Amino acid sequence: MATIGFHASHEQISPGRLLKDVQLAEQAGFDAAMCSDHIEPWSARQGHSGFAWSWLGAALATTGLRFGVVTAPGQRYHPAIIAHASATLADMFPGRFWLAPGSGEFMNEHVTGEPWPPKETRQRRLEECVDIIRRLHAGEEVTHHGLVTAERVRLWDVPATRPALIAPAVSVETARRASAWADGLVTVNQPGAKLQEMLAAYRDAGGRGKAVLQVHLSWAPTEQDALAIAMDQWRTNVFAPPIPWDLPTAAHFDGVSAGVTEDQVRAAVNVSAHLQEHAEWLASYLELGFEELYLHFVGQDQQPFIGAFAEHVLPELRTAAPAGTEKVGAV
Repeated sequence: MATIGFHASHEQISPGRLLKDVQLAEQAGFDAAMCSDHIEPWSARQGHSGFAWSWLGAALATTGLRFGVVTAPGQRYHPAIIAHASATLADMFPGRFWLAPGSGEFMNEHVTGEPWPPKETRQRRLEECVDIIRRLHAGEEVTHHGLVTAERVRLWDVPATRPALIAPAVSVETARRASAWADGLVTVNQPGAKLQEMLAAYRDAGGRGKAVLQVHLSWAPTEQDALAIAMDQWRTNVFAPPIPWDLPTAAHFDGVSAGVTEDQVRAAVNVSAHLQEHAEWLASYLELGFEELYLHFVGQDQQPFIGAFAEHVLPELRTAAPAGTEKVGAV
């Protein structure tokens, strides 16, 4: 049976409110949750950005859900810090936590004042970080000199169940490259043909583990309201790389998104007032081979979405079986 999770958007909702939202999502029947680790929102209209690691401890302690986080070791965080934080959560909540280490976005990493490396350098830095994190999770003492430096680092509390390291990717090439190290793949909703190509590239290169999809959606009782929510909250998130990788602040994203059209937003967000249409879209992702879907309602008031989808959408998806995906490892 498919896993249907809740995406907790720190960039849009205050940490205290978001904790109540994820607790409500569990009560309503969502199976799991995930979030991103930001220090800057995508827009001043979103207006929030709580510290994901503090929040994850509280969320894991006050629900029974599994959680994942997309994070970026290498610049804002030393990989030893990510290894330490993730090992502590995995020790306290065995089998309930995974992380998705990515190459990062300048909007979060610019705070160090260090130069922002080219994408290829960031990718190689990430791969070094993944190796360091895995070795620390295995209980090794690590010394490493490369794009990152680690000197005689060890973790004194190594989790019995190591957290899975899932690769976040938005391109076919990144998905293929991640197959060398990842325990699974996570991406965001894109056209079906592109998603199929990404899954094939990952699997054909030997990629293991589950395929996970974060789905941006906007629902309201009327189509006009659903579109207005998406235009207000998510029009800064319609751009292809390198724009989302390289802009430094929410003000920059607000500036470049001033002329974004309705069609551009609809290409990035599943917008509809019809719950059946949302159910069909989500079922189509499962048919592609995704085993876990994390639903991100792009509005800031989560309660109506949680209630409506729990009653009318989740029951339909419970009967939908993911197609054609190898099931190896745990996410």
